[in-house]
Amino acid sequence: MGNAKKKSQMAHGDMKWWQLSLIGVGCTIGTGYFLGSSIGIKTTGPSIVFSFLIAAIGTYIVFNMLAKMTAADPQEGSFCYYAKKAYGGWAGFSSGWNYWCSNILIMGSQLTALSILSRFWFSQVPLWVFAAGYAILSVIVVLMGTKGFDKIENILAVLKTAAIIMFIILAAAAIFGWINGQDHHPRLPDSANDLFPHGWKGFGAALIYAFYAFGGIEVIGLMAMQLKKKEEAPKAGTIMLIVLTIIYVLSLGLAVCMESYHAFREDESPFVKAMEDYHLPFFPHVFNAAIIIAGFSTMTASLFGVTQLLVTLADDGDAPAFFAKKLKKWKDLPLPSLGLATAGLLMSIITALLLPGKIYEYITTAAGILLLFNWFFIVISAYRLLKLKKWEITLSIIGILFLLSAIAGTLLEKEIRPGLYVSVGVVVVIVCVAFIKSKKSKQVSSS
Repeated sequence: MGNAKKKSQMAHGDMKWWQLSLIGVGCTIGTGYFLGSSIGIKTTGPSIVFSFLIAAIGTYIVFNMLAKMTAADPQEGSFCYYAKKAYGGWAGFSSGWNYWCSNILIMGSQLTALSILSRFWFSQVPLWVFAAGYAILSVIVVLMGTKGFDKIENILAVLKTAAIIMFIILAAAAIFGWINGQDHHPRLPDSANDLFPHGWKGFGAALIYAFYAFGGIEVIGLMAMQLKKKEEAPKAGTIMLIVLTIIYVLSLGLAVCMESYHAFREDESPFVKAMEDYHLPFFPHVFNAAIIIAGFSTMTASLFGVTQLLVTLADDGDAPAFFAKKLKKWKDLPLPSLGLATAGLLMSIITALLLPGKIYEYITTAAGILLLFNWFFIVISAYRLLKLKKWEITLSIIGILFLLSAIAGTLLEKEIRPGLYVSVGVVVVIVCVAFIKSKKSKQVSSS
């Protein structure tokens, strides 16, 4: 990943920092926020706003570490390369495969979310039918080639942001009484019981969904090499996170003021629910359609991303060489790698068929935890590779504590605990394989 040829390619990046910020917003805002935040609201109530503030701080700390490593030593493998450089081959292997598995689960989460949102119009259609349809469409898009996909990603980022801004404007109009909500009157929580109806237990359990909504900073790390000025990577991430935090906190704050937290359900966007009493016929349909279009684009981009990641792992010897093979007849697409990613999507469809009730909570929780494991690798890699100042060391410790708190919080809620078990099982398997591989490599080199 760190050869001279790649460094030469990276040196010719012409992307500006604001473009990277926009791509970051596009990669981050997804169904995890539009739908997953409903689970967070159900779990902790109006205090979900504080969960998102904590997640924003933790995300900033992780990104800042990644951006500093990228600026100091830009590499195509990004966090995988830094983990390997800091702790050896087993760490690079574990980081790469953990990220691959987390993205497979994230795609599964997005696939399930898209299916749930589609049932808004077709409530009688089984969840797995929609899941299969979206998965097939996503594979077809990748097979047709993704040239130009990055060009429309900026448009889709604007679309997703516009959907949230539309809600903020309408919600503000409702609160000021400009839209008739009949007998419904928005109000601010005025006591600790109103803010934390399920206490600290519920608040801790909801943290994972707040962090999950910020998932996407790793993509910024992978793309930072395309910046014209690599040293602007921290600025791009900072602006991106400020924008995201403002629109996240503002929109969620309005939602929980407009509707009792009891009313939110995991199968409906909290923003659609918050506007339900104001009888705006166009809003649910327009908002739902915007989320589905944006979510599908994100899922397809993720499918392409994990396909390319497996090729990189194969090139580095961290995956069978078979997965690096590309077929010219299919626009140089690595079909073996795509096939494995598609198998992961198939597992999500089967799971949606068997567990239609809780599948979204389980997959989202597991995906979020695996994502945080990767972020943990980023922080500890920076600790070893960078000469951090005392205040930066303090920040890294705070970041690690926030990440561990979000992971530990999933133990507090029985309904989402299976997601923790799945993620821990995946990590254990990856680490065991990594150590076996490392041991065999040492035996071969010594002989």
